[in-house]
Order: sequence, then C-alpha cells, then structure tokens
Amino acid sequence: MAPCHLSVREMREDEKPLVLEMLKAAVKDTENRVALHALTRPPALLLLAAASSGLRFVLASFALALLLPVFLAVVAMKLGLRAWWGSLPPPGGLGGPWVAVRSSGDVCGVLALAPGSNSGDGARVTRLSVSRWHRHRGVGRQLLAFAESQARAWAGGMGEPRARLVVPVAVAAWGVAGMLEGCGYQAEGSWGCMGYTLVREFCKDL
Repeated sequence: MAPCHLSVREMREDEKPLVLEMLKAAVKDTENRVALHALTRPPALLLLAAASSGLRFVLASFALALLLPVFLAVVAMKLGLRAWWGSLPPPGGLGGPWVAVRSSGDVCGVLALAPGSNSGDGARVTRLSVSRWHRHRGVGRQLLAFAESQARAWAGGMGEPRARLVVPVAVAAWGVAGMLEGCGYQAEGSWGCMGYTLVREFCKDL
C-alpha cells in the first residue's frame, strides 16, 4: 500500500467500537507469547511449584494441584494485558487518539500519545496498533512518522529541551521491534516482573 493512500486524523466517536476491537485483536496476537515468556522464567516456575505443593495438601487431585496455579496465572496475565493494551487511554496532553484511514474510508490503524512523566522525557506512544488485514503495508510506519511529528510539535510548544519519542513494546512483538529498529530507534530501557523483562522501551531523539 502506498503511503499516499493513507491519511491520519483524529478518531471520531462513532469509530471507537471499531478501534477497540482492533486493539483487543492486537492483544490476542501477543498475549499467549507474553504469558509463555513470563511463566517460563525461573522465579515464576519456582512460585508455581510452591503454589502446586501447597495445593497438593488441599486438593485430592495431583494433576489439579499442578495445573490450577498455571491456569490462574495465565488468566490473570491475559486479563491484565487486555485491560492495559486492549483499551483506549483517556485523552492526553498531546491530543488524539488518531486513526490511519485508507482512501476508501477504512480505518486500518490507531495511535495514542501521552507526555512523559518528567520534563525532558519527551512523548510516549501509549497505543500503536494496525489491523491484521492491513499489516506489512506501511501503515505502522506512517503512524510512527505522524507520532514523531506530533512529539516534535509538542516539545517545541512546551519549551522542552529536546524532542524525543518512547515506544514500549512487549517482548513477544518481534515485528514491531524490527520496524522500530529500522526507523532508527534503540532499546534503552525495559521493565517487567521479578527481574525479567516483559516490555522493552525503544527511544529516538527527533
């Protein structure tokens, strides 16, 4: 898809249900990989083993005592990911959210931004998702270019010392990480649980 066939504009209220479905679908694409990555780390395995041992004294079934903690952990992680990335954030200081729209009128991507926590942190991408039917066609790159232009304008208007954009990416989203590296972003931070990375932060000075 050529970039000229796309435009980026603010989301209309009647488009919100479609955008929410797009975000939820994107979470479903990665939630199993994120859960597998998290629950196969040694500390998580140790905690699951301890929980299974404790349940063995309560439950009559060894298999149930073994599987129940794993099932509950996977469900809790999936619900957390869906509540976090599968919803639209409240409007932030940078405006939006925005949608990428084809010339036919089809909404094929969504972007949301927020200011960083501290002065000089720049802007953060809080949502960046492309419909599965429109991936690998330049939609993500055009949304990212739009995010960079918004971050520059916001930094200039606020008198920020530098324009900077931070994009958090789940460890399982290899395609997004590759796109960001190809656009000049570098992984400079991360956060997770029990010392293991679940989300990497890609940053670029604009």
